[in-house]
Amino acid sequence: MTFEEARAAFPVLERIAYLNAGSNGPLATATVEELSARAREAAEQGRSGAWYMDEIVGVREALRSRIAALLSVPADRVALTTSTTRGCNSVLGGLGLGAGDEIVTTDSEHFGLLGPLYASGARVRVAEVRERPAAAAFDAILGEISPRTRLVALSHVSWHTGHVLPLDQVRAEIELPILIDGAQSVGAIPVDASPFDFYTVSGQKWLCGPDATGALYVREPDELRVAAPSYFCQDEYELDGRFVPKPDAARFDADGLALPSLAALVAAIDAAPDWRFERAAEAGARCHELLVDAGVEVVTEPGHATLVSFRPSRPAADVVADAAAAGVVVRDLPKTPWVRVSCGYWTSDEDLGRLVAVA
Repeated sequence: MTFEEARAAFPVLERIAYLNAGSNGPLATATVEELSARAREAAEQGRSGAWYMDEIVGVREALRSRIAALLSVPADRVALTTSTTRGCNSVLGGLGLGAGDEIVTTDSEHFGLLGPLYASGARVRVAEVRERPAAAAFDAILGEISPRTRLVALSHVSWHTGHVLPLDQVRAEIELPILIDGAQSVGAIPVDASPFDFYTVSGQKWLCGPDATGALYVREPDELRVAAPSYFCQDEYELDGRFVPKPDAARFDADGLALPSLAALVAAIDAAPDWRFERAAEAGARCHELLVDAGVEVVTEPGHATLVSFRPSRPAADVVADAAAAGVVVRDLPKTPWVRVSCGYWTSDEDLGRLVAVA
């Protein structure tokens, strides 16, 4: 697949410099066609009977194997969820932490992670990394760990700065369970989730799949309680609700995953070119270079992931609105004066040029 062919797969790119996959990725024609075909099949044949359940199970397992390959982990360690937030809630509920426990995180996390951390009832200790150089993140995180720490919960890639957090260093230094929010990493950069205890996946961002799709890697399923059972979590159950959980991470599978969406995410993953990570990294580096050359204050350090944030000379919301009027889609970031750019493998120099013109 050539770069031109890859861009042509996304109709939105014919009109818009789409630079916001960190929120929602563009939808390819093949993804939408699969979504429509599955919905049409259900309309024509119904949504019941053994054939329909067999189809659901088959597509679930196909998707599980695709995501496992992206994470470099065994498929039986992957649960299918509706979002990274659902994955985080499954982990926090299953760990059963309480007021005497502590969780270490950072000030550069999304509420999709922070909300479940707070709701757990444990004390949340926050390492200040957002305004610091990327190299200072490791010491800041380590400095918050105490004898009461029961979990370290971090993003792989900061949704604010695009900086890659020092996960390997943290893993090498501590033996505590580690939960990784992979919302800004899976599909954007190469990922090996195997060293970590839990790793969440978003389907609608860098994987360019439908809304309400995602996954959760659980390294040791037997060591995490099933706190939010779904029909798909059990092998058998009793009339009083007692159940035998599935023997692997499928015990954490979510309900509410529509067959058309599951099949469409498989199609989206299959459509991505082999060179996607290298090309996305090049686009991110090019974005950084162009913004710096234009005299823009860039927050993101070079050599990190596919998100590039900058501090404009006027209100960020105004820049986003002006960019949208010019056919350039970016976003501002809550609680910061920054604008964030998402650079995918489909991003062209022309897209970036249009951005710089309004930055």
